Amino acid sequence: MRHLLFVCSGNFYRSRFAEAVFNFHTTRFDTSCRAFSRGLATHLVAGAGDLSPHTREALALRNIPRHHTARSPVPLAHGDLTRAHRVIALKESEHRPLMRSQFPAWENRVDYWMIHDIDAAPPADALPQLEEQVLALLRSEAASG
Repeated sequence: MRHLLFVCSGNFYRSRFAEAVFNFHTTRFDTSCRAFSRGLATHLVAGAGDLSPHTREALALRNIPRHHTARSPVPLAHGDLTRAHRVIALKESEHRPLMRSQFPAWENRVDYWMIHDIDAAPPADALPQLEEQVLALLRSEAASG
């Protein structure tokens, strides 16, 4: 099985939503890929709970069961990067500098998307955009085998 890694800052909102959407829809697409997610700055959400209320609500609206994402935020480790066949960081301007400082050998091996965090776009805008990109990615993964 191939593994796809979604990376964001806190592993609390965007990356967990992407992970759940991807994993939920894998049965609709003929792919042997499974997603997991990690955060580059999970300390920023310490004490905030196990999952963003925005993510929880968006998953519920889509009837995506919670078990399609991890139980709680997990910091990114080198082993996660080597385990994944593809790594996607969810906002280049936010995550490239963190990759450069924490995992410099990986900075240019990551695909960067442009999904704003809650400080720059409301979840009602960001999460549908993210869902659209995840579904396009699923179609691409299924086509490539």
